[in-house]
Amino acid sequence: MSSRLFIVIPCYNEEEVLPITSKMFLEEMQLLIEKGKISNDSRILFVNDGSKDRTWEIITSLSEKDEHYIGICQSRNRGHQNAVLAGLMESKDICDITISIDCDGQDDIGAMEAMVDAYHDGSEVVYGVRSKRDTDTFFKRFTAESFYKLLNKMGVEAVYNHADYRLISARVLKEFANFKEVNLFLRGMIPLVGFKSTSVYYERHERIAGESHYPLSKMLALAIDGITSLSIKPIRMITGLGIGVSILSFIGVIWAIVSQMTGHAVTGWASTVCLVCFMGGVQLICLGVLGEYIGKIYMEVKARPRYIISERTWDKKEK
Repeated sequence: MSSRLFIVIPCYNEEEVLPITSKMFLEEMQLLIEKGKISNDSRILFVNDGSKDRTWEIITSLSEKDEHYIGICQSRNRGHQNAVLAGLMESKDICDITISIDCDGQDDIGAMEAMVDAYHDGSEVVYGVRSKRDTDTFFKRFTAESFYKLLNKMGVEAVYNHADYRLISARVLKEFANFKEVNLFLRGMIPLVGFKSTSVYYERHERIAGESHYPLSKMLALAIDGITSLSIKPIRMITGLGIGVSILSFIGVIWAIVSQMTGHAVTGWASTVCLVCFMGGVQLICLGVLGEYIGKIYMEVKARPRYIISERTWDKKEK
């Protein structure tokens, strides 16, 4: 029996690229249906993340033209990770498998077939992994690769060079629904669920149209979220730093006492200023790391909804 697939596509201000890539997604889905790998009641689920342009209008128009297109609209912009989560949670009870992919056409849509094949071979999670980064600038390639290496060093179980292009079975999603974190970093959370997994490798292309919605500032914010949401190593590191500074300070105190007793003490402002600035800098860094964790605890204990759906295209059809 063929599996019912939902392709989950987060969209934010994608009016330029959506008319192009929507056809590509439909062509891939129809190809998989013709080969008998997925059922005809599979769907392409667009998640409008509070777009300010005509994205939602395009999604509703697509849903009226072809039953394979459906969409949900968030009440406001909540970010890429929350948009992906909303689509996955909406899908988990009405499909067999989901594939999450960005709307910009950079990820190889043709890799979906290999993902579905891997699922039929027994894998519950299939990660889409970039085989190379030739299309990236040197700076982006260096920072991205350093990011994954840093995550690994910090104890985060993230798949190297994998973003949010992945297949997840409904079985895994139902277990993942028990993860109630408000601070989301899906590429580090999905591996925590477990189950059999594998990877499919593909080459990433240039964005088809429009502009990237992930500038350096957002990439840095995502990196910080990923580390502080899934690892406590930064706290342990500043603890070790504190111990190291304390030992050096203790040695300095002994040296100062010995110098005073032997009459070799030299009064000077430079050493005092350097010491004060060094200690002040260390303390501020430590407070900043602690503050990041305290802020996340504050967000978690409020337990606010991670997404709110304001509209669904199928609700309009029912009316």
